[in-house]
Amino acid sequence: MEQLVLFSPLLGAIICGFGHRYIGEMTATIIATSLLFFAAFLSWIIFINFQGNTEQIYIMRWIQSGELSSFWAIRLDRLTTIMLVVVNTVSALVHLYSFGYMKDDPNWKPEEIYKPRFFAYLSFFTFAMLMLVTSDNLLQMFFGWEGVGVASYLLIGFYWRKASANSAAMKAFIVNRVGDFGFALGIFGLFYMTGSINFTELFAAGPTLKASNITFLWMDIQAIELLTFLLFIGAMGKSAQLFLHTWLPDAMEGPTPVSALIHAATMVTAGVFLVCRMSPLFEYAPGTLAFVTVVGATSAFIAATIGLVQNDIKRVIAYSTMSQLGYMFAAAGVGAYQAAMFHLFTHAFFKAMLFLGAGSVIHAMHHEQDMRNYGALRKKIPYTFTAMIIGTLAITGAGIPLTHFGFSGFLSKDAIIESTFAAQTLVGNYAFWLLVIAAAMTSFYSWRLIFLTFYGSPRGDIAKHNHAHESPLTMILPLAVLAIGSILAGMLWFEDFFGHHYKEFFDTAVYMGSKNHVIENAHHLNNWVKASPFIAMLSGLIISWAFYIKFPTWPSRLANTFQPLHSLLYNKYYFDEAYSFIFIKGSKFLGNLFWKIGDGKIIDGALNGLALRFIPFITKMSSKAQSGFLYHYAFAMFIGLGFLLSWFVIRGVN
Repeated sequence: MEQLVLFSPLLGAIICGFGHRYIGEMTATIIATSLLFFAAFLSWIIFINFQGNTEQIYIMRWIQSGELSSFWAIRLDRLTTIMLVVVNTVSALVHLYSFGYMKDDPNWKPEEIYKPRFFAYLSFFTFAMLMLVTSDNLLQMFFGWEGVGVASYLLIGFYWRKASANSAAMKAFIVNRVGDFGFALGIFGLFYMTGSINFTELFAAGPTLKASNITFLWMDIQAIELLTFLLFIGAMGKSAQLFLHTWLPDAMEGPTPVSALIHAATMVTAGVFLVCRMSPLFEYAPGTLAFVTVVGATSAFIAATIGLVQNDIKRVIAYSTMSQLGYMFAAAGVGAYQAAMFHLFTHAFFKAMLFLGAGSVIHAMHHEQDMRNYGALRKKIPYTFTAMIIGTLAITGAGIPLTHFGFSGFLSKDAIIESTFAAQTLVGNYAFWLLVIAAAMTSFYSWRLIFLTFYGSPRGDIAKHNHAHESPLTMILPLAVLAIGSILAGMLWFEDFFGHHYKEFFDTAVYMGSKNHVIENAHHLNNWVKASPFIAMLSGLIISWAFYIKFPTWPSRLANTFQPLHSLLYNKYYFDEAYSFIFIKGSKFLGNLFWKIGDGKIIDGALNGLALRFIPFITKMSSKAQSGFLYHYAFAMFIGLGFLLSWFVIRGVN
């Protein structure tokens, strides 16, 4: 069954990519989508029936070279079953959604065949992600990791005629390579220290690595701290955390189904999954965990501040993805890996729904993405409006305070915030306050999206408003399914992920040290701590309503009053400009320096000078010694012979 789940998307990709010429475009896409739904169905069966015991399902021997031994195997544990459900469910719904969204795409000519290629890329992306989450060793995980990177490049740059799409695809690929370099170094270091890349052996080596040192950049460092830090650098790139986050908003250049697939359940969650998977090592690296907490909380806060002022509907949701991933990393950093996986699980439903709902809005408004040109759409697209409301209630954390009744984000995000406080550490307190503030800002910009899109009066092109219509059934049905998950996922699985059954639920899939009691402590916090996320959510809602419904002139007045701050947030803290100046222009400067001065003037100048000046000079001087008379040459020979004899005499040689 597990092999069928793994290879069904690959089969779909092959059929769509190569078989559509023989069986037809529609047939190929239907087969690929059916295979994804089949994989999703089996994933739910595995998830529900799994008993908690870790299994290795061997497929084939992969690499055997000296000490390096690697099998292609499926590691089946609770983490794997969670990711199978998340990846395949969202991917299957995205495939179905794409039937409606990609029909008659204006970016392609009528005679062009593009849908089989798009579905093939989607299926290949899913297979690569499944290879990643089912891996039983770091090499297999790295192949899946890079496969996801390749597929994301193809999907983000799918509209290859658009220069912005090509640039975004290159940016995503290159920025992720920075993180992947750290990930690769971590793999090399673990193999160097342990002689293995298999998870079973690596997890058992945690205490040994803690007691060992390694030399890195002329420094003697505790091995476990360095190696886990390098692994986390890879996670930062893939999950778009601060400093390696700039690719994520630009990835919106791809079709909207791509945005849902990348940002909801697959690529960006790989980093969180990596940290949780490697918990038997991270638990022995408190320094790295503190760094993870700080980066996660700061990313959540910074992304939320940027989301406050963005006008592109997809970019607002993209920055919310970065922010929510920061929540997950903060939870993992304080040792609440279960809370991180809980939010990963619930986030997949409501974030996929928000992206697909945004795609439905864009489809209705004839590919207009600026929210300033929306307004009063709730009656034009009522089903999309309902789905977006449910998604917003889920991401903002709507629910009944001090209970376990609420939308999915209410339970999972609150679990993270409570865990950071329960850690009772300096970085935990830092994360707690930043995440509470970020929760208020999340509520503000999420409801801002709702108010600007669905309320008020029509703005922008009135013709687009007049022709706005609800999306077809293939686009609405995925929204309905995801709405169910956004409402019920948190309540149904709270006890298993974060409640009193979390140890039995996760079993050995997640390791917690003997001193890690963060989840137990989170169950016994003061009510003001538990209520703080709800208060933050309510505050953001009220302020957003006041700004965009009650007093709609306030936002522009506030932006004008605090113009420098608004510009800073609108331009995303100028990260792109800084990176462009430092790395792109810096690289071009060094390239020109080495090219024009180093190569052109120094190397070529030296060679040209030697060839055009020095050698002709020597030749000219030598030519003067050539008289053409034999007696002159004989005389020169006798003089030379006289010098040689004199030399030998002086040296005492007979």
